[in-house]
Amino acid sequence: MTDVSQSVASSEATPSTLLRSPLHDAHVALGATMAPFGGWEMPISYAAGGVVAEHTAVREAVGVFDVSHLGKARVTGPGAAAFVNACFTADLGRIAPGQAQYTLCCNDAGGVIDDLIVYLISDDDVLLVPNAANTAAVVAALTAVAPDGIAVTNRHREYGVIAVQGPRSAEVLADVGLPTDLDYMSWQDATFAGAPVRVCRTGYTGEHGYELLPSWDGSRPLWDALLESAGRRGGLPAGLGARDTLRTEMGYPLHGQDLSPEISPVQARAGWAVGWKKESFFGRDALLSEKTAGPARTLRGLSAVDRGVLRPHLDVKAADGSVIGHTTSGTFSPTLGHSIALALIDTSAGVNDDDEVTVDVRGRALKARVTKPPFVPSHVR
Repeated sequence: MTDVSQSVASSEATPSTLLRSPLHDAHVALGATMAPFGGWEMPISYAAGGVVAEHTAVREAVGVFDVSHLGKARVTGPGAAAFVNACFTADLGRIAPGQAQYTLCCNDAGGVIDDLIVYLISDDDVLLVPNAANTAAVVAALTAVAPDGIAVTNRHREYGVIAVQGPRSAEVLADVGLPTDLDYMSWQDATFAGAPVRVCRTGYTGEHGYELLPSWDGSRPLWDALLESAGRRGGLPAGLGARDTLRTEMGYPLHGQDLSPEISPVQARAGWAVGWKKESFFGRDALLSEKTAGPARTLRGLSAVDRGVLRPHLDVKAADGSVIGHTTSGTFSPTLGHSIALALIDTSAGVNDDDEVTVDVRGRALKARVTKPPFVPSHVR
């Protein structure tokens, strides 16, 4: 099992309290291994593949993911986009309606409440797609400061989310009559079987891909059609296990591990998602101060030199044996054939790319090389 299944299975132990996606029955029929994740019961991998096969399908052909656990919220009213822009870190003024943007919702100390995708519909209408477990917190943070006339509504269970990722993803969408000629981080509304579906050229795997937002009730027919088309192209259904190995190979952060209320975007080297010249966003003063002073720790990539699997929460040590940080994510890379990790390293340690460190894996010192992510080439564009 990958670290994603290990970390979530221990955090939510009562299946009766878990939410289920509109595709739950489809996963059961496919023999999926289900596990808790962000308050939802979601597929980790499927009987026909397994994590490595599903990962490889995405890198070489196509994979179809159910990510309906992702949150959905709407911000509407006069000046809704300007309001959202004054709250989140990225500069929403740099995109136009029909485009999407990665951004961060921070706390006053500069820590990350959540990282999310914003869909700009119009000046008065914005769709948010936060992480599953953080949707309520994001909605609450916006609601607390929303002026009269601005409505923030949680629509978590109104839409499904299906990700189609891989070099043959456009073929799969075209096969079911959905648009494919979209620039990266752009979206278009379409229909499938007479029902609305929003198509966005984005994803969390590092491959050319799309995320689709059908209605809750329209999710199953779309899933079945996509999976049938993908299967004819060497594709597979893919679970959260492969999603984790794929995103780790790209160095993409997972909230709760590589970003958190205690880990700022400056520390996580996500300053590119901050509009530093904006007059207002949550945590602005704290983040500007940290940026000016320099962070006490920074997120780095580690590529294992010795055999063994890197996991989260392991001590990283310098040549003299002193602890200089800890891993935040870690897994075996199916593409590279060895283990990789992300780690928060003390800036004072003076570690540079290509330097060698050791990671304490259950008392064994595993050698690793500091590497700038992504660990494998990106094909998102």
